[in-house]
Amino acid sequence: MAENGTESMQASTFNWNRVPVATWKIGQGRPLILIHGWGSDSSTLKPLARSLSSIRTCHLLDLPGFGQSPEPDRPFSVDDYTDLVSDWIDSMGEPPMDLLVHSYGGRIALKLLSRTEGRDRFDKVLITGGAGLVPKRTGSYYRKRALAMLLKTPLNILPPGLRQEATDRLRKTRIWKSLGSSDYNKLSGVMRETFVRSVTEPLDRTLPNIEQEVLLVWGKEDRATPLEQGQRMEKGIRNSVLVPIDGAGHYAFLDRPRQFSAIATAYYEPAGSAD
Repeated sequence: MAENGTESMQASTFNWNRVPVATWKIGQGRPLILIHGWGSDSSTLKPLARSLSSIRTCHLLDLPGFGQSPEPDRPFSVDDYTDLVSDWIDSMGEPPMDLLVHSYGGRIALKLLSRTEGRDRFDKVLITGGAGLVPKRTGSYYRKRALAMLLKTPLNILPPGLRQEATDRLRKTRIWKSLGSSDYNKLSGVMRETFVRSVTEPLDRTLPNIEQEVLLVWGKEDRATPLEQGQRMEKGIRNSVLVPIDGAGHYAFLDRPRQFSAIATAYYEPAGSAD
């Protein structure tokens, strides 16, 4: 059945370490891997995939804990998600491939591209609103950090069992929740620890190891991963160029879909025309 008058997406499941991962495919031509960001899922990238399906076979997935893929049975690190994506790509057996990632997908991309096996696996890469670099800290951040340490200090004298119980109670208080990010406060259990493991691992060091051609497309109004981070990526990745988009935020491909699609098509199309 066609979706919105276009070719329908082929859904399937990739089983990775007992986690069923929901995946989709649409289009023709060289494979293009699309990876979504934190707090969203593949549905945010499907309109873009459809617009690129005439020049690329687009492969999408819901990372474990998002969309139609269940939470993992343990907290994941960026390396765990990267290993999953790497094994998923290997199962296709069609290198070289192209890559398009958003937000948290940028963390995975930086890991993939800096690994030895990643250098021959990918050709063109597009990162939009990519996460992974150490953010610039504001005075507000340091004030919140100091208050958090002040609140936790009295708990350190308690026995381990009581300390954990008191910490759990503290995390449920209004003042503690006001100190955390909105992403963190929405989470619980496995995904909360996964979030902490991810955001506390800086990936700035990976940039000099990336050899692929990388197009950085950034919303000028991005507040989650500000344009300054895109500028630092451009400086750190030798074969990269930054294209800012006016009037777009963190989801530039949704805020300015036609402009973003035109940029992505122009970037990927030359290689696609040769297939």
